[in-house]
Amino acid sequence: MEKYDVVILGGGNAGMGVTVATRAAGLSVAMIEARDLGGTCPNRGCTPKKVLVAAAHALDEIARAGTHAIKVDPPRLDWRALIEREKDIIRDIPSRLSGLMAKRGVDVIQGEAAFISSNAVRVGTREIEARNIVVATGSKPRPLSVPGAEFLTTSDDVLSDPVLPRAVVFIGGGVIAFELGHVYARAGVEVTILEALPQLLGGFDADAVAQLRGESERLGISIHTKAWVKTIEEVDGRLRVSFAKDGAEYSVDTDRAVNCAGRVGNVEGLDLGAGVIVHREGRIEIDEHLRSRSNPDVYVCGDAVWNSPQLSPVATYEGGIVGRNIVDGAKHRPDYSHTPASLYSIPAVAAVGLTEAQARERGFIVNVHLNDMQGWLSARTYAEPVAWSKIIVEETTGRILGAHLVGHAGEELIHIFALAMKHGITARDLSEMVWAFPTFAADVRNMV
Repeated sequence: MEKYDVVILGGGNAGMGVTVATRAAGLSVAMIEARDLGGTCPNRGCTPKKVLVAAAHALDEIARAGTHAIKVDPPRLDWRALIEREKDIIRDIPSRLSGLMAKRGVDVIQGEAAFISSNAVRVGTREIEARNIVVATGSKPRPLSVPGAEFLTTSDDVLSDPVLPRAVVFIGGGVIAFELGHVYARAGVEVTILEALPQLLGGFDADAVAQLRGESERLGISIHTKAWVKTIEEVDGRLRVSFAKDGAEYSVDTDRAVNCAGRVGNVEGLDLGAGVIVHREGRIEIDEHLRSRSNPDVYVCGDAVWNSPQLSPVATYEGGIVGRNIVDGAKHRPDYSHTPASLYSIPAVAAVGLTEAQARERGFIVNVHLNDMQGWLSARTYAEPVAWSKIIVEETTGRILGAHLVGHAGEELIHIFALAMKHGITARDLSEMVWAFPTFAADVRNMV
């Protein structure tokens, strides 16, 4: 039986976050990873996806060139070359991270781990015991149980497919569907989004989502809510997706059907029962310190945490907290109240804090500053098709409770609001600042 102070199951952002405090304290650490170091985000998620989004941004800028008195020929996208560029950008990430772990003094073990007792795991023929074990195994696409589900692809497949399809159906109206949907739409692909719930993008403010939906439909994306997929079948070399909506049956023919029904913790196969870890459908019950309630020697961080935002920076943040708790004792707690999030459609949607509905449900008396900024000089200068903000301010204190932006460099400006919320900078403080002009950031003072 090999022995370590800490064993981390998963070599993604969360697991790497754990290594900072633990190695600084001189603890022996092993990291077990079944695939590439870095996990989903740099290898199969955020980073490669952003390469495609950047190309779509360029196409969007070209489409607006006429507004700036620039005459251009219609652009032609070489999809295969774009996928090759994406792969080239991310190719060396695992090796660079391997070097980082070696420099940090972390032993990286390749393979799949499973618990054999409350403080030990097996990897192949090796048995490893540790004072603390960290579950940082990330997430995987939520399986769909519709007839024909075997024809579904995932975002992983999209990011590796060198052939640009003529039509794509996204099953699920979440972040991935809109991000990749906007890329495909600007590449000339016929895009359909089918969402079973009445509300798209449930974590975002409803008015912000309405702005994005309008722009998506303007681009030609067909969006259906309350649409229940019934079957997926192969017909004449293509896929036919049949769905029910408002009591009627519909179908759409497509080249790709992509599972965008969300992601679930990737804990299947860990044999949590052997580790005496209570879980429900893969959701490990944890306390406020990210520690398993049933086995206090086991911590959970990253996408394997079922009730925190599945975001790469959150995974790193939680990993850091787990590392400090292992070193200092369980006393550090995560605070998600000022965590910004961005949806990289074009235009992007960005948010931090409470939605308007959440603020009112919690009993806050609020002033809601709603701005359609399309007529503002900055938006007109760049010919923005959508420039919109909603800032939610507590009436009595001036505290910013939430900020929601669509377009207008919102994916960058949202950090100003997050910083203000974290450090108690009020709406009045922001409005009285001197900002560099003309910039998008200079409009913050008028948003509040």
